[in-house]
Amino acid sequence: MVRIAIDAMGGDFGHYPIVEGAIFALKKRDFLPIFVGDETKIAPLIPKKFKNRVQIVHCDDVIAMDEHATDALKRRNSSIYVAVDLVRKGEADAVVSAGHSGATMSLATLRIGRIKGISRPAIATFMPTRIKEKQTVVLDVGANVDCDAQNLFQFAVMGDAYASKVLGSEQVKVGLLSNGEESTKGNEVTKEAYQLISQLDSFVGNVEGNDIFKGEVDVVVCDGFVGNVLLKTSEGVAETISHYLKSEIKRSPVSIAGALLMKRVFRKLKKQIDYAEYGGAPLLGVKACTIISHGKSNPKAIKNAMFQAIRFVESDVNEAIRTHLERLNT
Repeated sequence: MVRIAIDAMGGDFGHYPIVEGAIFALKKRDFLPIFVGDETKIAPLIPKKFKNRVQIVHCDDVIAMDEHATDALKRRNSSIYVAVDLVRKGEADAVVSAGHSGATMSLATLRIGRIKGISRPAIATFMPTRIKEKQTVVLDVGANVDCDAQNLFQFAVMGDAYASKVLGSEQVKVGLLSNGEESTKGNEVTKEAYQLISQLDSFVGNVEGNDIFKGEVDVVVCDGFVGNVLLKTSEGVAETISHYLKSEIKRSPVSIAGALLMKRVFRKLKKQIDYAEYGGAPLLGVKACTIISHGKSNPKAIKNAMFQAIRFVESDVNEAIRTHLERLNT
């Protein structure tokens, strides 16, 4: 049974959405949620019939969002430190946190450790595409703002393995984000990275920003600075379009009637761009599954983070990354 250590204190809205989301997941899948946090607040939120299907590890400290990530290394009684340490000690298979993302990354990297051959773990996220039920994996989106060509090559290997082993893509296509499709485009780092990533059979060359949403590639590689700007810009565009549609629909009875007829379409659109559908972003490159969820995660998002962690643990993605790197470096 998959054991998931859950930072129950880290989210913006306290224990409730985290515990509720994990219980929702438990109704659908058999796994062991290990809630880490204040037991006096967690225990009352667990329905009686589920009490023998969960564990609670008590601690009363939490890393606040405005604190430095490095503070987590000294706060051994904080919820994220304890949750990560359960994985390090082999008492849990995965860790999920909606808390301080920097603290989660630092602790997972230093306490759990990196996969052999990986110099820097990367955060992967999922972008909606024109193709139904298909997302594009983008990495890195914030763990590493400064990268060299070797880092980008390793991100490509990790993205390839994740798309294949966890998402089930049969013929993975990997692209390198640049300002043009030609191999001569890009800065010096991306040009060098192009040559390195060309070792992968799945590499299709450079892709531009608009290609991410077409669904023609499975993985897009970039440094964390560019990736984070891309992520936040995409979220802003989605919110702006949603706001614009709502404003225009209210302008006339004809628009309202049209919106009612298009209700099903709007529901599908909302599902495609809703972060809660993905649950969180996997931190690829560490030795055990680490899922970083949004601080504002609702129960639905946490439920899907549980499912994502289970799929990750049940796959052999980390072994695939390690063996792929060994083969390419020999």
